[in-house]
Amino acid sequence: MKKVFILDEIDCANCAAKLEAGLKKIEGCQNASVNFLTQKMTIEAEQADMEAVVKEALKLCKKMEPDMDVKEK
Repeated sequence: MKKVFILDEIDCANCAAKLEAGLKKIEGCQNASVNFLTQKMTIEAEQADMEAVVKEALKLCKKMEPDMDVKEK
């Protein structure tokens, strides 16, 4: 299962790369990508794990980029 989120106010490409690396470490996350140019974050996980993965991903986003807004597409 795949979910796409819009990232509003992500600071830089380096921040996006660090966020992507952190997302990939979340237990249950099969794959993740963060694109600075399109301001999109994509998370892939099994349907049973998706809710927990998204919850952890949103926590990580707030920790790394406190001013960034994350909206599900």
